[in-house]
Amino acid sequence: MSRQSQTEIAVLGALSVEPMSGYAVRQAIAQTLGHFWSESFGQIYPTLGRLEAEGLVAPSGEGRTSGSTYRLTAKGRRRLRALLQEPIPSAPPRNGTLLRLFFGGLLGPAECRGIVQGSRDRAAKSLAHLGRIRVEVQAEVDAGDAGAAYRLITLSAGEHTARAQLAWAEETLAVLDALDALP
Repeated sequence: MSRQSQTEIAVLGALSVEPMSGYAVRQAIAQTLGHFWSESFGQIYPTLGRLEAEGLVAPSGEGRTSGSTYRLTAKGRRRLRALLQEPIPSAPPRNGTLLRLFFGGLLGPAECRGIVQGSRDRAAKSLAHLGRIRVEVQAEVDAGDAGAAYRLITLSAGEHTARAQLAWAEETLAVLDALDALP
């Protein structure tokens, strides 16, 4: 599955919730999927144009300016289902923290400690933020929103990732302390 197809999933998925403008699609992706997925305006607007040309989305009369608000068509909903059923592509990881630590011998334990502490702080902040979101999503689940249960699954993955990052950071700080104590 290409990057373009992944962008289609994000855009079509956002429009499956409600009609919205390209700007609103970007905001919805950032606010709801932003913990594990991102799309730029430079990806969203060309995708919307192509999806409209293919009949997968259509202008909607809803919103402030009818020409800039899109709704998902029946053909678009079928395309979204088909894309969601395709094999998930693997992408090589890109982790700036690990890139720097790999060459940490050039920095030394003290500078690497700062890098790891920053990573730990970001993970703790993320875990707290996800905890606040969990309360909201759990209320939706308790109210009978079946779709919220799926959102809770993705939220749980983010929480597990943040907790793993925190555990790794503590372990790594202990290793750096031991390296710092070497003669």
